Amino acid sequence: MWYHTKATAILGIQYPILQGPFGGNLSSVDLVAAVSNAGGLGGYGAYTLSPAEIIEKNKQIQNATNKPYNINLWVSDTDALDGLTSDEQFEQATALFKPYFDELGIALPTKPAPFHTRFENQVEVILDIRPKVFSFIFGVPSADILEQCRRLGIVTIGAATTLDEALFLERAGADMIIASGFEAGGHRPSFLASAESSTTGTFVLLQLIREKVRIPVIAAGGIANGKGIAASLTLGADAAQIGTAFLATEESNALPIHRQMLFSDAAKYTTLSRAFTGRLARGISSRIAKDIIHKEAELLPFPLQSTFMSPLRKAALEQQKWDMILFWGGQIAPILKHTRAKELMQSLIEETTEFFTHSKSHFS
Repeated sequence: MWYHTKATAILGIQYPILQGPFGGNLSSVDLVAAVSNAGGLGGYGAYTLSPAEIIEKNKQIQNATNKPYNINLWVSDTDALDGLTSDEQFEQATALFKPYFDELGIALPTKPAPFHTRFENQVEVILDIRPKVFSFIFGVPSADILEQCRRLGIVTIGAATTLDEALFLERAGADMIIASGFEAGGHRPSFLASAESSTTGTFVLLQLIREKVRIPVIAAGGIANGKGIAASLTLGADAAQIGTAFLATEESNALPIHRQMLFSDAAKYTTLSRAFTGRLARGISSRIAKDIIHKEAELLPFPLQSTFMSPLRKAALEQQKWDMILFWGGQIAPILKHTRAKELMQSLIEETTEFFTHSKSHFS
């Protein structure tokens, strides 16, 4: 059967369908459990959580499912040198964004406090709680961390946006690789070159990686139905990771307006922008994202730009000025149909099964 792959065997799941782990408080215990309980691999994006919060979320997930699940962290969680930004940088950013704060009738924020990386402390918790899967983006953990995961039976999955990154992950000792195409919503998790130069489409990237690496590959970006999964498997993927379609379900922690936008005509138009976080990310096109094109040098480094933009986002939501917010979403959003995670999973399984049952394509 199509769902008997290297990925399902390694991950201990029934179907090679992974739910993309959303950062920025968009993940939810309910969504993780719904996907895992339906035979896929639910994922929780924990990079904004403290170690204590990760422990608590993990307990909640374990109470909601006894199936395998994935916890995701960001290896590189800051671009700010020593966690700081200069006065000159801050003045540039305030000058650039003052018109938007004025339009919303709110004061400009003060300079963000220094940000200190939390990755090492977060990883210690991962090693303690031992989820079935630990996935990571924006880099590769140390050889020592990956070796400890191997000893503890934790499957490690790294994200690659280029063939070079995939080869790097394989050499480092990751168990599996996510081929993250530029169609995907959210942040571009590039780590060897700039995100702007790492914009290969999912199916090209998948084939390039599949040709050169031996470990299992997971296709991600632009996949939202059974045909997308079937195409991924046909091109050599061992599983498919789906983000936007799950983000749009009621079980996700996305705001109701965010989910509505993913089902609206606006979802036809997405853009890659650094305006809202300081790192390149795809969302539904907005006025600010368009205005900031070619002005990226005036932004604060990640995540200080996120901190700076937080009051603007809050005010824009309160005043319903949706064109001042970048709602995360991938290019595939216009074909979304399902608002419940269980129904989406059922549809994905049925469509993929139907495709392979009635197709002359052979997958082994």
